[in-house]
Amino acid sequence: MSACSIQKLPNGPRTPVKVNGVAISRAMISREVQNHPAATPAAAWKAATLAMVIREALRQEVERLGVEAEPRMDDAGRRETDDEARMRALVEREVVTPEPSEEECRRYYESNLSRFRSPDIYEAAHILFAAPRDDAEAYAAARLAARSALAELAADPSIFEDLARLHSACPSREVGGNLGQISRGQTVPEFEAALRAMRAGEIAPEAVETRYGVHIVRLDRKIEGRVLPFEAVRARIAAYLREAVRRRAEAQYVARLLHACRVEGIDIPTPGALNVH
Repeated sequence: MSACSIQKLPNGPRTPVKVNGVAISRAMISREVQNHPAATPAAAWKAATLAMVIREALRQEVERLGVEAEPRMDDAGRRETDDEARMRALVEREVVTPEPSEEECRRYYESNLSRFRSPDIYEAAHILFAAPRDDAEAYAAARLAARSALAELAADPSIFEDLARLHSACPSREVGGNLGQISRGQTVPEFEAALRAMRAGEIAPEAVETRYGVHIVRLDRKIEGRVLPFEAVRARIAAYLREAVRRRAEAQYVARLLHACRVEGIDIPTPGALNVH
C-alpha cells in the first residue's frame, strides 16, 4: 500500500475531488448518483462521491500490486468488468475472514433464540364482505353487513359455513370460508393480529378491517411454534457471522487504504460507514 498523508479540504460543490492527484470529475459522480438513493440530493451526491473515491483508491492499489483476475458472472447473468474483477480479487486477497467457532455460533444462538423459533400456524376461516378502503360508502355497507352476520353467529355459531357460502366475496366461500393453515406473513397484518389475539374455537367478537374489506374471523386451531435446535440452524448462524465479520474487515481495509492516500475534496467517514460493494 502506498504511503502518503491524507489531505482534507473543505467540502463544497467547487472543491475538486482527487485521490493521489487523480481527479474524479463531477460528470463521473453525477452518473454514479443513481446508484445511491438517499433522503436528499446532497446525501446522494456525497454517497456517490465516496463510492467513486473508494473505487479509485482500489484501482490504484490494483495497479500498484499488479493484481489480475478473471471476471465472474452473478446469478442474474451480469458479468464483472475487468476493473471490478481486479478490485474484487484485491479485497479477497488482502482481507482474511476467519471461520466462526462453535462457541461463537452457540453464543449467538443462545442470545437470539427468538430468531430461531418456527412460526405459529393457524387453521382459520373467514367471511369477507369486500369493499375498497377508499370507497367510504361501500366500506360502511360492508361494516353493517358484517355486524348483522356477527349478530346471527352470536345466536348460532354453527351457521358460519352457511353464511360464508352465502355472503363471502372470497373463493374460500366454496369450502365454508376455510383458509387452511396460515403462518406469519401469509395474510395482511390486521388479519394476522386478530389471529394472534384469539383462542382456538373462537369467532372474533369484532369484525376485522383490512384493505380488502371487512372480515368475520374464526380460529379453529393454533399450533404453537417451537425453538429450532442448534444443529438445525448452525450453518445459517455461521454464514451470518462470517458475512458480518467479512463486511467489517473489508470496511477496515478500505479505511486503511483511503487514509494512506491523499484524498482531496471529501472527508473520509469511519470504517463502519464504508462499503466497498
